[in-house]
Amino acid sequence: MKRTAIFIIAFVVADASARTNHAIPFADIAQPKPGAWPTYHGNLSGNRFSPLDQINGATIHGLAPKWMFTIEKAPRALQTTPLVVDGVMYVTSVNEAFALDARSGRQIWHYSRPRTQGLAGDAATGINRGAAVLGDRVFIVTDNAHLIALHRDTGALAWDVEMADARQNYGATGAPLVVGDLVVAGVSGGDEGIRGFLDAYRAATGERAWRFWTVPARGDPGSETWVGRAIEHGCAATWLTGTYDPDARVLYWPTGNPCPDYNGDERQGDNLYSSSVIALDPDTGKLRWHYQFTPHDLHDWDANQTPMLVDARLRGEPRKLLVQANRNGFFYVLDRLTGKVLLAEPFVANVTWASGIGGDGRPLVKSGSEPTREGQRTCPAVAGATNWPSTAFSPATRLFYVFAEESCAIYTKNDQQWEAGKSFYGGVTRRAPGSSAAGKVLEAIDIETGKGKWDVRVGGGIIGSGVLATAGGLVFYGADEGFIAVDAASGTRLWQFDTNQSWRAGPMTYAVEGTQYVAVAGGSNIIAFSLR
Repeated sequence: MKRTAIFIIAFVVADASARTNHAIPFADIAQPKPGAWPTYHGNLSGNRFSPLDQINGATIHGLAPKWMFTIEKAPRALQTTPLVVDGVMYVTSVNEAFALDARSGRQIWHYSRPRTQGLAGDAATGINRGAAVLGDRVFIVTDNAHLIALHRDTGALAWDVEMADARQNYGATGAPLVVGDLVVAGVSGGDEGIRGFLDAYRAATGERAWRFWTVPARGDPGSETWVGRAIEHGCAATWLTGTYDPDARVLYWPTGNPCPDYNGDERQGDNLYSSSVIALDPDTGKLRWHYQFTPHDLHDWDANQTPMLVDARLRGEPRKLLVQANRNGFFYVLDRLTGKVLLAEPFVANVTWASGIGGDGRPLVKSGSEPTREGQRTCPAVAGATNWPSTAFSPATRLFYVFAEESCAIYTKNDQQWEAGKSFYGGVTRRAPGSSAAGKVLEAIDIETGKGKWDVRVGGGIIGSGVLATAGGLVFYGADEGFIAVDAASGTRLWQFDTNQSWRAGPMTYAVEGTQYVAVAGGSNIIAFSLR
């Protein structure tokens, strides 16, 4: 379904070198050119590691702000990760996109359309996590679950498709992912009773190529894992950007929690494919394999954390791995070709719902951890031992970097029924008294053992900035104290810049004309740093 959008295009004078002028082939997405950051994660593997090393432990003290661009009508702290290709940066807010000169922050063009009224959940709050690029197009989702394509040189609307009916509590917040000639995008509404799915569209035309339903229809394979009425509004939303292995030709996408979140009485069973990672054929959308981190999830521990792809030796053998620190408190290493669990270890101390992960990959669930009508204390808290902010992996240190938190909550269930325009939690939660004393840490995990190598105390809540690792031996992140760089091997703080910003977005790095920059969205601003 196509419709006409209201848009604004604004031009600011920029040097000719800042204009794109040529189409970006998928080869430049699969193997980014030096200095480019062409996807939400920087690369298709999702490891948020950059080979740039001009900014390093020896030069970091010369790092200073170069420019700042303010998105004046941003409704809340930005969650966008900037993209940079051909010296042009693309950033987003809800229902708008900007092209900036990556050297100076000067605006080249601006696309905008009005926010949609009457939405539910995250889409109503004005979240947008970024864009995708391919050919002569920029792709973003809108708050009312549309996917649109803009011309890279002008911001003019090329096409507009409706993925789902926003009146049924659907929205869209995530950055799309380009795979070949397809644009893959998911939907939000994972606490509002949607039926989750993942879509792929032709980049040239907007024609839908395939759809994978993350909640099966009654009678379809997998529906037997939904016993009761909740299957009609089972959620399993797909709002965080996935990853792709171009050699194996497999698309990986994380899925959200089942609904109602805290009451499983009307959804007995494992509730596939909620709280899982799904591995799909990118051409057809057919399922290759899946792994469910939390079967019959009762605590809103969605799996919308990056399914990172890592090629590394494990126990002396070279392996193709998928690694994730999950909201349920366990760090997982999977064989990404088969979905087999190779390693699963808790990365926080407060994990009371399961004693471990069995040899079959299923959690060893402890009795008495499920929500009750009176309230049940369980760890982690609903925000998780971690959450969606970006993780990173450095092949130099072989360490995985993640924000973690020791916390617990009181989970209470009720008999709420689904309604359009409302959330569908089926209960409530509150922090358990005294559970947040340990606070949040940046943790470095050895992927071969699952054990922590080091951690540093980080100010702010669990939903904050993500992390970035670089070949300069640095890890960047935002915290209450400002924008920070630590030594990737030891966690020693090397640099800090006070910003007084709220952090909801992951940092990235790029290079233009031989100069490396580090950029991050803080509050309503895009801030770029370079060496003096």
